[in-house]
Amino acid sequence: MVVFACAECGAVLTARLSRVALPDHSSQKYGHGLLPALLEPGTYVVDPGDGRPWEPLRPRPEERGVRLLTYSITGPPNRIGIAPGDVRGTVFIPERLGGCCCGWDGQYGPNLACAGCGCPVATRVDDCGFWQVVWLEPEAVRPAAVDGPAQRVMDWTELPSTPPVDSRGFWNPRWEAAVAVALAHLLAASGGERVTVPEGPVAEVLRRSIDSLLPPGPPERHLVLAGPGLPAALADIALVPRHPQTGAAWPCETGAVVPLAADVWTYLAFNDDRRLMPAAYGMPAVVRRDDPPPPLPPSLFRPDGRVFLRALERLAAVRRPWVRGVYDRVRDRPYTDPFS
Repeated sequence: MVVFACAECGAVLTARLSRVALPDHSSQKYGHGLLPALLEPGTYVVDPGDGRPWEPLRPRPEERGVRLLTYSITGPPNRIGIAPGDVRGTVFIPERLGGCCCGWDGQYGPNLACAGCGCPVATRVDDCGFWQVVWLEPEAVRPAAVDGPAQRVMDWTELPSTPPVDSRGFWNPRWEAAVAVALAHLLAASGGERVTVPEGPVAEVLRRSIDSLLPPGPPERHLVLAGPGLPAALADIALVPRHPQTGAAWPCETGAVVPLAADVWTYLAFNDDRRLMPAAYGMPAVVRRDDPPPPLPPSLFRPDGRVFLRALERLAAVRRPWVRGVYDRVRDRPYTDPFS
């Protein structure tokens, strides 16, 4: 386990933490309501970023007496994300807290300073539409090993499961982000050829995207679910779980592997949301009412377009002309199928 301390004065700034994999929805902007914390207490992640240094944008003149934004909110590469409740020994920087709605989004740069020396050390993000998190600036903190129980890495048979529909009856935003990342990997693995997907929930979340992004023609490659608890199957591409702690994909001997967030993969693999038809000839009414059908969202599934683009940017395949063509088309027309 580690704690993070101020690089300037050595003051401890966090609780004891264990590293986990970066969630697919870490960069997601969703709706206008308040979202929960990005991470579980006692964990931290490292965001590799997009490889570009975080610098002030070119200042623009004031318009109607209001200074326009001069900083990017994406931050530098290798920022350390932690749960807001795991922060210690910091104070807000008042001049960097303006311009938000229901909280702070970090648009003016680091907004938390070390209480000991005043050095800016972190950015708290908790505005509406953002997953709540505190990003420690990599140059302003340093890790220090501490005594504590070793992190237990869960077995593949213990993978969590997240339903596709939230409590309001809408598609879960975590599913929209996770499938968007998997879609970027699937696009790269397809080689530009059409891909068939298994019937059922996998087809429900992927087939529309495949039809929209890949060229028309007969399917040339085949996708199957593969992972713990499923029988081995031969296919061109395997959709496998990605471990939520280590970030490792399920080992598979298939030619191409597409990793999917473990909690989404588990639900696709082992949950059957088909509605049961009432049986004839006197099925007791109480039996039909005992297990109500799951809620159905009011629209077709839509992967998160911004998360898809960010995931595609990080893949070497984006340098291929046909992949770059898909990237440019989605970037220039973000509200067309399958993202609308």
